[in-house]
Amino acid sequence: MQPLLTVCVCFLLITLCANGEQRYAKNFEIEDKGDYQLVTVHNTRIQPNRSYQYALAPKDSPKPQLSDNIKIIRTPIERLVILETVQIGYLEALNQLDSIVGAGSIQYINNKYTLGRVDQGLIKSVQTGQSINAEELLLLQPDLILTSVTGNPAFDLPEKLTRTGLPFVFTTSFMEEHPLGRAEWMCFLAAFFQADDEAQQHYNHIADRYETLSASISDIDKRPTVFASAPYSGIWHMPSGDSYTAQLIHDAGGDYLWKERKTGGNIPLDTETVFLRAANADFWINPSHYRTLDALYAADKRFNLFKAAKLGKVYNNSKQTTERGGNPIWEKGIVQPHNILADLITILHPQQLPKHEFVFYEQLK
Repeated sequence: MQPLLTVCVCFLLITLCANGEQRYAKNFEIEDKGDYQLVTVHNTRIQPNRSYQYALAPKDSPKPQLSDNIKIIRTPIERLVILETVQIGYLEALNQLDSIVGAGSIQYINNKYTLGRVDQGLIKSVQTGQSINAEELLLLQPDLILTSVTGNPAFDLPEKLTRTGLPFVFTTSFMEEHPLGRAEWMCFLAAFFQADDEAQQHYNHIADRYETLSASISDIDKRPTVFASAPYSGIWHMPSGDSYTAQLIHDAGGDYLWKERKTGGNIPLDTETVFLRAANADFWINPSHYRTLDALYAADKRFNLFKAAKLGKVYNNSKQTTERGGNPIWEKGIVQPHNILADLITILHPQQLPKHEFVFYEQLK
């Protein structure tokens, strides 16, 4: 009976993505409408009452008769423009990197294969936000242009450009508070390639590994205290208690010191305020771009007053930093939350995963 049950459960999970039900993601839905898929993207953080809808219709099917506010995208797409490099992580997981013909932030790309295609002239720069090159976009003849909604006019597309016939699709994956919610956006992107089932199987594997790791630490007796980040221009942008970072710390068996501050974004603080609460914290993670204690102390000599710094318990997710200064965690880490979690468990509870080698994290020395 057990093999049959396993098959049934797997079939159920594979069909979830195509039927509008996600395991963790809260900001998109995919509904099967027979002749097309209706994709809804929610904007929960910036405009909670705002949503965007897209009809994904096969190229050889009749045009769906829909209201003007639903944009029709013909699938499977072949030519893609990405305005944020985070999409590269999803595309690599889906084996669709060759679909990229344009990118908005080429200088921030870390994926070696994609950089090679840039050098070969196969991927053109189109810029981003108010500086976007509309003429280049038109010349590329993309089937799909992926962009995010940030609420910042400097980074968001000009309103008049979004009303053109160009195939813009808005994404809000960065608003997902759970690491598995953010990873699940691979299913969103897969729908445009008609690769729903493959993506769901891949995602289920990731989610199962993450959940197994989290469950192994959930009943831990002692949770060490943790704080995160470092000041930028004098302001310490501490992740809120309902953030992606806070969730990872909790799932790794840590006690995040700002867990009660659930603001839906970062908490602006000065160093004095952080020190009052975190002076005796056990661990300090993700201290901006710093990779050594000397560099950290050079930025502010007061940092060596933190107990975590004195004891050498400062860790950053910078292990894979490239020679160009980029950090691949912002691409591949999005679809490898289980590896990030394993790193954090090894930091906070090294006895739990004695054979684990850091994938993204390193200790500052």
